[in-house]
Parts: sequence; structure tokens; C-alpha cells
Amino acid sequence: MAFHAEGLVAIVVFYLAILAVGIWAAWKTKNTGSEGDRSEAIIVGGRDIGLLVGGFTMTATWVGGGYINGTAEAVYVPGYGLAWAQAPIGYALSLALGGLFFAKPMRSKGYVTMLDPFQQLYGKRMGGLLFIPALMGEMFWAAAIFSALGATISVIIDINVNISVIISALIATMYTLVGGLYSVAYTDVVQLFCIFLGLWISVPFAMSHPAVTDIGITAVHHVHQAPWLGSINSLDIYTWLDNFLLLTLGGIPWQAYFQRVLSSSSATYAQVLSFLAAFGCIVMALPAVLIGAVGASTAWNETEYGFPDPMTKKEADMILPIVLQYLCPVYISFFGLGAVSAAVMSSADSSILSASSMFARNIYQLSFRQNASDREIVWVMRITVFLFGASATAMALLASSVYGLWYLSSDLVYIIIFPQLLCVLFIKGTNTYGAIAGYLFGLVLRITGGEPYLYLQPLIYYPGCYPDENNIYIQRFPFKTLAMLTSFFTNIIVSYLAKYLFESGTLPPKLDFLDAVVARYSREHMDKATLVKSDNIVLNELAPVNPRHSLTLSSTFTNKEAFNYVDSSPELSNTEDN
Repeated sequence: MAFHAEGLVAIVVFYLAILAVGIWAAWKTKNTGSEGDRSEAIIVGGRDIGLLVGGFTMTATWVGGGYINGTAEAVYVPGYGLAWAQAPIGYALSLALGGLFFAKPMRSKGYVTMLDPFQQLYGKRMGGLLFIPALMGEMFWAAAIFSALGATISVIIDINVNISVIISALIATMYTLVGGLYSVAYTDVVQLFCIFLGLWISVPFAMSHPAVTDIGITAVHHVHQAPWLGSINSLDIYTWLDNFLLLTLGGIPWQAYFQRVLSSSSATYAQVLSFLAAFGCIVMALPAVLIGAVGASTAWNETEYGFPDPMTKKEADMILPIVLQYLCPVYISFFGLGAVSAAVMSSADSSILSASSMFARNIYQLSFRQNASDREIVWVMRITVFLFGASATAMALLASSVYGLWYLSSDLVYIIIFPQLLCVLFIKGTNTYGAIAGYLFGLVLRITGGEPYLYLQPLIYYPGCYPDENNIYIQRFPFKTLAMLTSFFTNIIVSYLAKYLFESGTLPPKLDFLDAVVARYSREHMDKATLVKSDNIVLNELAPVNPRHSLTLSSTFTNKEAFNYVDSSPELSNTEDN
């Protein structure tokens, strides 16, 4: 393949434009945040992100390189097709459910990161444990999409994969380092526009290529391969449901999502943003679906790609850039490439910022340096943005199974963090003992289920499992959802059991080594004025939300310090009295 100087110039121009927008956004908002609140302004954008920018940035966070490339691949792969392209519907439902049930309580209580409620109720140690799967998910996701971008660029303009990965990572890290959420949000607006325009411009050219059969015919008839609408085998129904629930429910407990929720100007806006992004996810998936369908409708031996087809060459995961390269005019393919690189950077910058935000606030500040100055926290965030960006880049270049690691870590987000989030927001009376037990049970059940991408054999063989071509057993049983439910119910059962044993006197108070049940003043709970500042909470937003632990119930639980941060507000006390 020849080196395409025009393609390289197009990518350089696009990257410089994105970098310029990111730096402009940082300069425009450099004085945002009151004295001592600059770190919070970087994390949640001063809580003044409006509907337009907020809707774009929340949509762009989900519509990433994996979303676009993965949807096209699922539609293209014979035997799977559109029926197995679960990401568009799954993530859209995830955003809708997040808006319905999670956005309002999280935003109304004035949290700064997703881990705040966990540390508030369960203590800093449990917050540190939950940071591990959250960090793994963000880092491996960023590494996976950097890796995908390098391969995509190398397909179309034939430059070294490593160079393209490094340059892309440097650009995304640089503007995130400078401007925080503001730079990420404003560049997301540009990137989402480029994705939409770039892919939609490419689709008509690809569909009109002489080697492409009408996709309406190939949707239901076998022409070059099985129909691209696809089907679900009766034996695979439970696997399909397991994966769909993982996308839908496991897509909620991500810092990248809650960072946008918590940056909204009000709780109502946070909900509206979620619904707008859900609609945006569906709209943005349409060109990727059509490109996958075009790939399935193409006689590849009649194109410059030649014989055999991408599936036979094991290049199905690259079907989108392959369609752009071989079925579109050269300048259109470069424009489409800009769209793909935009999709990647719009997700990578969010993941890097999310990881650094959780570390700087929940690990460094709230766990180790509670008296750290705001300037110190800002510098910790900047350093970790660079370190996490460099780490994701290194993994993209060196790890042979980045996608396998991301699949496993995203499973852990679903199995461990989601049930913990349900308990901390909606289940009255859970405590640290239950949280730790649920964490461990979920982790053990997931690991023992195996992971084909990492060539990890299962230790528990559920009904219906079978060996693949590498003799690694594949589970048909929905064991991931089983692990999630086990983690959820274990948390509740162990929490109530621990409460009963301590409060009934069966266990002496000295055994409450986590200070989770009988200790009146627990060193484990950090200063609530640090975790949630009263001036972050607008009382009229709290009014429609019924707190799980009212004043009449607080005396029931001896660990009520986890909840009386709201009661400390004199305004709220007057409201309660009235």
C-alpha cells in the first residue's frame, strides 16, 4: 500500500484543530471556580455545563471508537449481524435508566465523583477497593481504543501504527491536561459533529460502489454471506441476554457518565442530558450499521482489496476503515478517517480525565491528604492525567490482548460496582461488611467463569458450556448476571446479619474493627464538610427527592454519621422543622 501524504495532512489538520479548541476552552474558562474550588471546576466544570454542550459531551463519551467500529463489525460478521449489534440499544437504555433513577439523587446531593457516596457510607478503605475496577475499566478502555485508532490509521494512510497511537494519545492528553472537563466537553462538540458528518458523507459513496449489492436484498437473502440482519440461535439466547444486561446496567456506574451528570447545572438538567444522549447514541449508530451492512454486501474480489474477504483474513474488526479505504474515493476516505479518529479521542480523553479525577479526589485527598490545598489537588490531577495517558498508550503499544483486559474489567464494573451503587443509593442499612463480602463474592464468581479473550479457562463449568477452537470453554449460561445478583444480595444479607449480631450483643463491640455498626464516631468516615459542601446543594433540588434515611429512621442505625451531613445545614434543619 502506498503512503498517502494527503491523508497524513488531513489527519494533522484535524488534530491541530481539536487541540486548538481544547486550548481555547481552557483559556476561556481559566478563571472558573471560586478561590479554593479550582480542582472541583476541573472535575465537574463548575457545575454550569448547559444542555447543548452537555448533550454533545455525554453522547460523545459513549460514541467512541469501540462503539463505531464495534457496531460495524457486529453487523458485518456472518452469523451475527444486526441482531448481535447490542451496543446502540444497550448504551441508549443505559443512559435512559441512568437519567431515570441515578442522575437526580447523585446530582442533588452535590457529589463530585462517582466514588463519593461509597466513601461517605462505607469509608475510605472500601472507596479504595472500588477504585480498582473503576480505574481498570477506564484505563483498559482508553488503551483499547488507542490501539484501534492506530490500526485504523495504518489501514488508510499506511503509516507506522506506533507513531499514530503516540501522536493521538499526546493530543488527547495535552488538551485534557490543560483544561480538564471544559476542554473535554468543548472538543466533544467538535468531534461529534465530525463523526456525524464524516460517516454520513462516506455512506452514499460506499453504497453506490459497483461491487456492492443492494443492502435491502442482502438483509434477508444469502448473497455473498449470511444476511446481515442476523439471527439469535436458541442456544445463544442466554448469552445474548447476559451481554445485553451487561451493556445496559454495566454502562451506568462509570465515572465518565457521572462526571457529566455532576457537571450539570441542576438535577433536572442531569436527567435531560441523559435522555438526549440516549437519543444521540441511536442516531450516531446508524451510519456504522449501514457501513457494516455494506461490508456484508460487497463482492470483495471485485475490489482492490481482493480475495479472500476481510472475514477470512481475520480483519472483520477493521471492516469500517476497510470500507472507507476500498469502496470510497480517496478524499472521502480521509474525511471518514477523521471521523473515526474523532470518535476515538472523544472517548479516550473522557477516560483519562475520569481516572485522574477519582484518584486525585477519592484516593489522594479524601484517603491520605484531607488537608491538602486546592492547588495541590490540581497539580495531582495534572500529573495523573499525564501518567494515566502514558500508561494507556503503553498498554496500547505493548499488550497483546488489550481488548480481553477491557472486557474483563468492564465485567467487573457491572458485577462489582453496579450492585454496590444500587445498595448505597437505594437500600437502607447496608454497611462496610456487606460491601466487602459482595465485592469478594462477585469477583470470585467472575474470575472462575473464565475469559476466552485472555485464554483463561473457567473453574466453574456452568450448564451449556462448550470448547472453542483453542479448547477454551465458552459459557452459555448468564454467569455474569448471576455474579452481579450474588454480589447484590450478599451485600444486603451480610450487612443486616452484621447489624443484628452486633446490636443484639451476640458479637462484642470490640470486634467491629471497621467501625461500621456500633461505633458512634468512626474514624473511617471522612469529614462530611470536605466530601459534600453545603453550598454545592441547592435546596429546591433536594425537595422532590425522598432521602432514604429520614430523621425518624436515623436513630435506628448507629452508623448514622454517614447520612447526617445533610442535617448539618441550618437551612435544611429549618425546612425539616417547618
